[in-house]
Amino acid sequence: MRLSISVAMQTMSLYSDTDQLLAEYPVSTALNGTGSAKNSGKTPLGAHYIRAKVGVGLPSNAVFVGRRFTTELYTPELAVAHPGRDWILGRILWLSGLEPGENRLGNVDTMQRYIYIHGTPDIEPMGIPLSHGCIRMRCSDVTELFAKVPVGTSVNILE
Repeated sequence: MRLSISVAMQTMSLYSDTDQLLAEYPVSTALNGTGSAKNSGKTPLGAHYIRAKVGVGLPSNAVFVGRRFTTELYTPELAVAHPGRDWILGRILWLSGLEPGENRLGNVDTMQRYIYIHGTPDIEPMGIPLSHGCIRMRCSDVTELFAKVPVGTSVNILE
C-alpha cells in the first residue's frame, strides 16, 4: 500500500500494492504552504513513511495533546470552552521523512517537527489549506484509513 497526497488538489489517495486506487479523501494541508523548515508551519514535500500509529481502539472524537489521549472527547461545547485550540482528534499517523536534507535530519526533520495525518473537527473545512503543517482529515476518514494502513506505509506528498 501507499499514500499520495496532492497539496494542489487537497486530496489523499490510497493505492494497493498493484497501484489500484482503493480510496480518495479530502484533506487540509498547511495554511503557510509547503516547506520543511522547523517552526515554519508548512507541510513538508517528498517521500515519507508512517513511522507510528496512535489511537488504536479510542473513540473517533478522542482528543490528543502531545500524542497522548487527554481523556476528553471532542464536542462543540468543548470547542467553545477552548477557542483557538489546534484539535488533533481520533487517530494519528506520525510521518517520518526519507530524504536527508529535504525532510529528514537537521532543521528539516518531519518526525521531529511532529507532522501527522490526523483527525480534525467536522466543522473544519476540507479542500482548503488551513493546518499548521499536518495533513488534516475528517475523523471518520482518518479512522477508516488508520485501519487500512500499517506502520511503514509509504507516503508521498506532492505539490
